[in-house]
Amino acid sequence: MSTQKTVRRQAGSVEESSLRLDEEKASQIIEALNTDLANAYVLYHQLKKHHWNVEGAEFRDLHIFLQEAYETIEEGADIIAERAQAIGGVPVSGMSNLEERATVTPEDEDVYSARASLENDLEMYGDIIEGMREHIRLANNLGDYATEQLLKEILVDVEEDAHHIEHYLEDDTLVVEGALN
Repeated sequence: MSTQKTVRRQAGSVEESSLRLDEEKASQIIEALNTDLANAYVLYHQLKKHHWNVEGAEFRDLHIFLQEAYETIEEGADIIAERAQAIGGVPVSGMSNLEERATVTPEDEDVYSARASLENDLEMYGDIIEGMREHIRLANNLGDYATEQLLKEILVDVEEDAHHIEHYLEDDTLVVEGALN
């Protein structure tokens, strides 16, 4: 718990920035960015969980891929948070705030097969991709072309990792059929 007494910026507030984006428009975009940020950290923690717990014949490849995937998500989250701050907002932070803001639901604490874990990841990626596309349209419609571009760049990486998971879930595998579940 912080002993700091003076709040410099209230969470949820929007202030004028040097980027000259109207505060009402900035508010809508910050709201969307904070949702993307929260979703990113929910996915990040789920990918970390799967990275720690993956087992089986494809352990090494999945272990490495999952680390790369959560690092990609974390990098995108950082860009999103910095953009929210740059346009006058306060990036959402704190585990309970992130979970409350997120529109995706993580799997529970139990450990599942690699296939089931990846299926859960792919489902979450799909939800995040749909949300980001909506936020890209929102930024465009509100004339915030820089946020639009940043989200597009992040979306490319998110879609690429989702596509890789799709490949891992294909039925052509060295693992004996029936041992996948």
